Amino acid sequence: MNMHATARFQQMFETLKSRREGAFVPFVTLCDPNFDTSVKILKTLCAAGADALELGLPFSDPCADGVTIQAADKRALSSGSTTQRCFDAVAQLRQDYPDVPVSLLVYVNLVVVFGTEKFFAAARQAGVDAVLIADVPYCMLEQGEDFRAAAHKYGIELVLIAPSNAPDDTLKHIAAASEGYVYALSRFGITGTDNVFGRPVETIRRLKELHSAPLLLGFGISTPEHVKIALQCGADGAISGSAVVRIIAENLNNEPAMLENLMLFVRAMKAATKAA
Repeated sequence: MNMHATARFQQMFETLKSRREGAFVPFVTLCDPNFDTSVKILKTLCAAGADALELGLPFSDPCADGVTIQAADKRALSSGSTTQRCFDAVAQLRQDYPDVPVSLLVYVNLVVVFGTEKFFAAARQAGVDAVLIADVPYCMLEQGEDFRAAAHKYGIELVLIAPSNAPDDTLKHIAAASEGYVYALSRFGITGTDNVFGRPVETIRRLKELHSAPLLLGFGISTPEHVKIALQCGADGAISGSAVVRIIAENLNNEPAMLENLMLFVRAMKAATKAA
């Protein structure tokens, strides 16, 4: 039996803390651009030093994603991706990387259409640790479909998003309920960095006061400098999505170059998490 799901993220954060390192977590869309290349991409990200993976299930209407990830979803769906094929890709990754934490970012429609209980059972079978349902606010998680009960039945953690402008009541609930990690949102800009980071710093400080799960800062993180700033803000790590997916998009006709560029990008981003 694989390491219990709840142990992988906890173990990762404890290990990194002992090394005085932050976590670097790349995001890609599963089955982009196709199943076989996607499996190679997942293994390359891990080989390059990614601490964990956040993986998107392709969806026809990804309302929370920008154009880069929307295009990845279209490529994956055009290549014949299904929810089950995505689980199969994770299972193939697990053969080589049994201990890397894996979370899925999904839209609620995919969970319900697959069958909520069946979805979490299949996720567990594939080796998924955590699930973030992007379009279900924390306050709706227990209404109607009981996602939390189904997730817990199969040892899957439910991750919540913390908006940078969330009121304190919301932060209290997120701190109490988010498992594995909290996905803290921030927007990085070329200019006005002080303004951009005013709120996330406060949000991160408050969540830590409330003893939340470790915080991964995401949204617009595309350079090693962004990773360093995320850690300076008090986050435990950083998630980079569009910048990773862009490397895939720019090298669709040259798989060796795609994998090499992904390797170099992840190494550089991971290096930025290490204490000087």
